[in-house]
Amino acid sequence: MALYGKTPSAKRSKPSYAYAIVGVALVLFLFGIVGWLFLNLKKSSEIFRENIQLHAWIAPSASKKQIDSLEKFISSQPFVKKAEYVTKEKAVAKWNAENDSSWKKFITNNPLPESVDFYVKAEYMEKDSLIQLGQILESNFAGIVSEFQYHKETITNVSSLTKYVASFILIVAIILSIIVIISIDNTIRLAMYSNRFLIKTMQMVGATRSFIARPLNVRAIINGLIAAGIAIAAVFAVIILVEKFVPWIKLLRDTSNMFIIIIGIIILGVSISWFSTQRSVLKYLKMKLDDLY
Repeated sequence: MALYGKTPSAKRSKPSYAYAIVGVALVLFLFGIVGWLFLNLKKSSEIFRENIQLHAWIAPSASKKQIDSLEKFISSQPFVKKAEYVTKEKAVAKWNAENDSSWKKFITNNPLPESVDFYVKAEYMEKDSLIQLGQILESNFAGIVSEFQYHKETITNVSSLTKYVASFILIVAIILSIIVIISIDNTIRLAMYSNRFLIKTMQMVGATRSFIARPLNVRAIINGLIAAGIAIAAVFAVIILVEKFVPWIKLLRDTSNMFIIIIGIIILGVSISWFSTQRSVLKYLKMKLDDLY
């Protein structure tokens, strides 16, 4: 029995595990990169939408008390990220900073109105939500708010583009997930192929199915964790490299997104490795000895 444990088939099983770990790690790495690209696209879309400025233009007849009430109301809304009362002087300063200031030679009076400028969270930057917000402001502050203005065309275009790109990436992610599952399954099955005689021999000497499967399943979980660790390290190495050459990518870094990528890679690597191993063990247990050759 001591000699049996050192048969060529037993020795051959060790390298196949190493190949399986590397193969699974490569597939998980690809999955992690695509996931990072998808989450970055979502994050960049949110940042862009949250930097679109909305204007509640104030009527010339509005008093300071009414303006303060309007600003307080807007600032207190849970979906508002930042609000600012822009006086006529601030409006002129902003205009001059962004445009030609030669208009002063022809116009002596300040034609720019006062306003409360604010930004809202990305999920509220939708056409329907903004129409509803405008109706609330114009009804609750009639005579104070002369007009609620936002870049309708920009918001519509951004919303449409985001939906199209998100749909495309979602389709790619689904296709990639299927490829990942199939690739990992085939890699694990190939690794288990070298253990087919060991599995069958243990069954022939009276070992139960759970006794045979337990060490192989434990090994599959360990291999899945090792492969996931390699993939995570490789993904973060690529992210750091990309951020080094494209510094603005750092602005998209999000701890929760990184956590999602790590957990996703670990769950995918471990669960598919365990499932494929379990399936292979059951397959070889059901096969006749002659069919293993």
